[in-house]
Amino acid sequence: MSTNVERYRLLCAQEDSIPLFSQSWWLDAVAGESWDVVLLENDGVIVATLPYVARSRLGLRLIGQPILTPNLGPWLKSSEARTARRLGQEKNLLQSLYRQLPSFAQYNQNWYCERSNWLPLYWLGYEQSTRYTYRIEQLDDLAAIWNGFDSNIRTDIRKAESKFGVKVQTDCSIEAFLALNKKVFDRQSMAVPYTNETVKAIYAAASAQKACRVFMAEDEQGRQHAAVFIIWDSNSAYYLLGGGDPDLRNSGATSLCMWHAIQFAATVTKKFDFEGSMIEPVERFFRGFGATQAPYSVITKTNSRLIRTLQFLRTIRAG
Repeated sequence: MSTNVERYRLLCAQEDSIPLFSQSWWLDAVAGESWDVVLLENDGVIVATLPYVARSRLGLRLIGQPILTPNLGPWLKSSEARTARRLGQEKNLLQSLYRQLPSFAQYNQNWYCERSNWLPLYWLGYEQSTRYTYRIEQLDDLAAIWNGFDSNIRTDIRKAESKFGVKVQTDCSIEAFLALNKKVFDRQSMAVPYTNETVKAIYAAASAQKACRVFMAEDEQGRQHAAVFIIWDSNSAYYLLGGGDPDLRNSGATSLCMWHAIQFAATVTKKFDFEGSMIEPVERFFRGFGATQAPYSVITKTNSRLIRTLQFLRTIRAG
């Protein structure tokens, strides 16, 4: 008898509406064999899924999403029912999915922007908070997109090209990208929160799907200024990772790379998602590209008294 994961792989191969970060190939790349999925069927047809990663910490099971995976959560087969009936269907499916999860100390997943109805989980004791990403919702008019940029973004792009003689390449190695990416964390005296092996696994898996590209800005002296790593599916491109040389950070090359990435994305998909950060300077940079704010839900539930106590103590200290 096939496992849930095996059945889910077949579903992903057949169902275009499953988001990129819920695709089995993505989960294999970022989580290896540590991911699982709960499924619901109706007359032999899978109608709802919930992939997840379970980790153990201090003997407690934590359910969430893998590293470098901005969103995960439930997928429901589309319904053409009227609103009242459709919402009733969503209630039944969501509650049935979450009741299938193994017992856990804590659950924490970022849902996709398109999945806004979390009310059925409120009734099961889950909590919600809102975060934001920034998206260019339509890529069919590049001139309008360019005109929608803040003036400082356009100035940076022109400066990179004219003053610094920067050109954007797409044939760099993943190793060159990782070296530039590491410099971002070195500048802040921070450890890189993911391994090179994980990024290489993503690059290999996405390349096999013809779904990723690295844009590297290099000047005439061969200095690598900045880089942008995007992935995409038929619905959207996503800014996944970036890199930059802190000694060359004022060249405008990051904006130039992003502009090249947006122009390329317009040839392969419909939207561009900056995977917006809640960090204020990063949010300001993404907003400068004329992108619109898109909210998404963070869904959590904490069953462990120990974790609830630790969270309460952190709240007191922060206050």
